[in-house]
Amino acid sequence: MSPIAFITGASSGLGRGMAIRLAREGYDIGLAARRRKALVEVAGEIALSGRRAGVYPCDVGVKEEIQGALRACQQELGPVDLLIVSAGVSEMTEVDDFRADDVERIMRVNFLGAVYAVEVVLPGMLERNMGQLVAVGSLAGFRGLPRTAAYSASKGALHNFFESLRLDLRKSGVDVTYVTPGYVRTAMTAQNDHRMPFLVECDDAVERMVVAIRKRKKVLAFPWQLAWLVWIGQVFPSWLYDFLAAMQRRTKRAPQGGAEDGIEHALDR
Repeated sequence: MSPIAFITGASSGLGRGMAIRLAREGYDIGLAARRRKALVEVAGEIALSGRRAGVYPCDVGVKEEIQGALRACQQELGPVDLLIVSAGVSEMTEVDDFRADDVERIMRVNFLGAVYAVEVVLPGMLERNMGQLVAVGSLAGFRGLPRTAAYSASKGALHNFFESLRLDLRKSGVDVTYVTPGYVRTAMTAQNDHRMPFLVECDDAVERMVVAIRKRKKVLAFPWQLAWLVWIGQVFPSWLYDFLAAMQRRTKRAPQGGAEDGIEHALDR
C-alpha cells in the first residue's frame, strides 16, 4: 500500500513542486488549492509517474472546506501519512488603512488553515503510531517586519504551534517538520520590485524540503545566509533592530512577496 500525502497550496510553486516530487518517491497525493483547473494539471503530471492523485479544490481558510477536502481524500485514497500545509497569502498591512478583517483573513489562510487540517489527520496518525506533519512557514515569522504585521504574526503563530506540537508528539510515532524558507523564485515573488537577497530557485527549494521530509528533520531553514542573519537579528536590541528595519522599509518600492508559496490565493483574490 502506497503512503498518502496531502498537500495544501498544491496548484503552483512549492506545493506543486513537492506534489510532483513526492509522487516520484512513491506517494499517492491529495491535492488541495482553490483552482481546480491547476490541480487537474498537476494530477495529470503525477499520473505520468504511475501514482494516484486526488483533486480537492477548497479554500484552506474555511474550516468546513479544508476539513471536507481531507475527509474526501482519506475516503478515496486512504489515511493520510504525510500532511504538508503549504498554502498561504502575503499582503501588506498598512497603518493608514488598517482593517482587522484583512488581518483575520490572512491568519485564517496562513495559520488557522493548518490547524483545521491537523484536527482531521492527527487522531488517525496517533492511532496508527505513525505519520508526519510538515508546515511551510517563513523566516519572516521570527520578528516583526515593516508593513507585514499580519503576515509576520501568522507565520510566528504557525512556527510556535508546530514547535509545541513537536514537543507534545515526542515518542508518539508522529514527527513534525517545520520549514522556514527565505525568498524562493515563484510566480508570486516575480511580482516583487525590491531586492530579494539569496533568492533560491523553486526546484532547489523543493529538493531541500523533500530531503528534510525524508529524513524527518525537525527544522529546515534556508538559505543559510539569510537564516543566519534572521537568527542573529533575534538578539539585537530594539533600538538597533528598529534602525535596520527602518532602512529596509525605505528600500522597498513594492509589496513584499511571501517566502512560501501563496500564489494560489494571491491569484484568486
